Amino acid sequence: MKDGPDIARIAALIGDPARANMLGALMTGKALTATELAHEAGITPQTASSHLRKLLEGGLVRLRGQGRHRYYALSGADVAATLESLMGLAAGRGHLRTRTGPRDAALRKARVCYNHLAGERGVMLYRSMITKKLLIETDDDVGLTPMGERFADAFGIDLAALRAKRAPLCRPCLDWSAREHHLAGSLGRAMLSRMESLGWLDRQPESRVIRFTAKGEAAFDARFSA
Repeated sequence: MKDGPDIARIAALIGDPARANMLGALMTGKALTATELAHEAGITPQTASSHLRKLLEGGLVRLRGQGRHRYYALSGADVAATLESLMGLAAGRGHLRTRTGPRDAALRKARVCYNHLAGERGVMLYRSMITKKLLIETDDDVGLTPMGERFADAFGIDLAALRAKRAPLCRPCLDWSAREHHLAGSLGRAMLSRMESLGWLDRQPESRVIRFTAKGEAAFDARFSA
């Protein structure tokens, strides 16, 4: 491709195994230090700094400062969505780096995808909201219906505050394990945060895994069964 976006450069940035591990670690939505990312990638801090500089220059990560500390995070939801799609492509073609096991099963059931719920639970939520006409799909996009607005309000979501932000309210995100959509956008983020505040789930430290409590499982199933 002689003209247009330089996909080769982006692919090269993501394609390096160490950088791929770093980007995967940032899919939790948490900002991490260079030392933490070096540990995730299995490389020295010096090598990690070189990789992080390339990711910064390529616009895939951003740097946050807090006092003397420097933290790295994904530069935006579009980067997270691209990584999630690539994970789905790799899984669908059988390109898996580790054997399946308990952690793999837990990731497939429920995990955080940058800042929203993914995995079987995320797909179940999205499918339920479509079936109940709370969301409506249009081409490659999704929107909240008037019925969905009432549902969100009853669930404790401040839609006016979400709409005041620059981020899209609703966005479909292709789930890498289920290869169906789950809900992203500011609404997806707010719903995950609301479930956490209700005590439905816990995020596992240093992992993308989300574990639902017994109360949370029952409440989620009651509200989002198809």
